Amino acid sequence: MTMIAAKNNTVVKETFEIYQSGQARTEQLSMLVPTGRIQDKVIDLLGRIGLEVTRTGRSYKPSISSNGIQTKMLKAQNIPELVALGRHDCGFSGYDWIVERDADVVQLIDLGFDPVNIVAAIPEQLLELKEDRYTGLRRPLVVASEYRNLTNKYVNDNELDAIFLQTFGATEALPPDDADMIVDNTATGCTLEQNRLVIVYEIMRSSTRFICNRTALESPSKRRMLEEMRMLMESCLRARDKVLLEMHVPLEDFDNIMRQLPCMKAPTVSRLYDEQGYAIKIAVANRDVPKLIPKLVALGAKDILEFKLEKIVV
Repeated sequence: MTMIAAKNNTVVKETFEIYQSGQARTEQLSMLVPTGRIQDKVIDLLGRIGLEVTRTGRSYKPSISSNGIQTKMLKAQNIPELVALGRHDCGFSGYDWIVERDADVVQLIDLGFDPVNIVAAIPEQLLELKEDRYTGLRRPLVVASEYRNLTNKYVNDNELDAIFLQTFGATEALPPDDADMIVDNTATGCTLEQNRLVIVYEIMRSSTRFICNRTALESPSKRRMLEEMRMLMESCLRARDKVLLEMHVPLEDFDNIMRQLPCMKAPTVSRLYDEQGYAIKIAVANRDVPKLIPKLVALGAKDILEFKLEKIVV
């Protein structure tokens, strides 16, 4: 396990090499970056692994700090299908849109960004009709959603007499006047509650994924770049909730402190120059630090330093 700490907020970056085979230049990797609310998180993560993406005005083709990668920005809904078709090698999109588009792609890593539930929800006044599959309406159920395929599957699986209504945002605004049910994504359920909608079924859970085209993995140079990107992304995600603590421990307190130290695997220990104690390093959850530091001081630890971790490579 290798831990890379950032001191004085200096970001550690890796340089992506452009591999060459003989005289032939390595194939360029084509990557799609999503627009919308997840864009900032994706661009921040790319910057942390050494790929600085710079947006320029209204252009959909931002610059990136690697001659081996070209980028384009598109809506997350379009990315899975375009990657599956081989129009681009890799990209970022929600798992919900991968399933909705039935996109045959390789999911390299679940980034965990923007987790949401895809749910079916109805107005409160229709709850009493739920048990008889809404037959009390005496007409087909109008189900509104941006997710055509997910919605149709839900309707068919539950044998509902329903008409699908395609929406283009603000789906929760349609009931009860213009729709009887919606299939939509929700993070907390607050928007549904504010619109007096009740969740009746959870269809799936979704978060942002880094995906690639299957054919891209057949190219040795592209496969190597994709695997390196995945590895560095994983290392950043491991480090996001942890910090590195470094401390000096007197000889007489060493055994007692060691027995009580939390850490990922085992502490890193080295003797001090004057051999009057030890230097100890541990990686711990950020949430534990406020209680841990006072405890370590009480046990005899001194000169405690806290560092933000940028990457943890296992």
